[in-house]
Amino acid sequence: MVEIKTDAALEAMREAGRVVGRALAAVREAADVGVSLWELDGVARDVLADHGAKSPFLGYRPSFAPTPFPAVICASVNDAVVHGIPTEYRLRDGDLLSVDCGAELDGWTGDAAISLTVGTPRPADVKLIEATQRALDAGIAAANVGGRMGDISHAIDTVARSVDCGMPPDFGGHGIGRSMHEDPPVPNRGRPGRGFPLRHGLVLAIEPMLMAGGRDRYRTGTDGWTLFTTDGSRAAHIEHTVAITKDGPRVLTLP
Repeated sequence: MVEIKTDAALEAMREAGRVVGRALAAVREAADVGVSLWELDGVARDVLADHGAKSPFLGYRPSFAPTPFPAVICASVNDAVVHGIPTEYRLRDGDLLSVDCGAELDGWTGDAAISLTVGTPRPADVKLIEATQRALDAGIAAANVGGRMGDISHAIDTVARSVDCGMPPDFGGHGIGRSMHEDPPVPNRGRPGRGFPLRHGLVLAIEPMLMAGGRDRYRTGTDGWTLFTTDGSRAAHIEHTVAITKDGPRVLTLP
């Protein structure tokens, strides 16, 4: 079932999204050579606690997962695409880090992700992150009342194909609201003019995941959660929670 949110609900979701944005900003600032992924999880936990928010990630267990997720952020490094579990791994110079975070506040949820370089950036990583950001921007720009879900999907895919990047075919964005994952799904590939109609009050988590190797294949790590590129190429993941409104798309997860 797809829930169309009222304007009051959108304002409440903006507050949850603001917490997510602040948590990710704090993680970005803390991410440096020698800092562990688990320490970054602690940074995000503190921001959530300071705002009276809960994590929709902690304890979450979808059908594919062997265990509940043990953290409040996903921390995916280098060839990890998404769903990386924070560990004691300490960031190294030149790492590419993607961080996904969510927040539940007053019954509403926000979800967003960032990708960044640690220490001395590799030029190829910078280009990959920039391409992923362009894909997200294109998807958001296509999220207009009167359009279709395929417009968003096609916009993301067009950018990914233009830079010869792959994307995991089984994973994409989703509806969001009272819970983190709601209908409708938001594929990262699709045909324009097709799919679910975009209406005022529909809220979507739009999240392109680009793999530099140009292949769409991935593998699941031994933890049962983390997705890795099969060829060892690097990946980037950027996400925002976006409301479809009569005044145009509204990003809810800015800090």
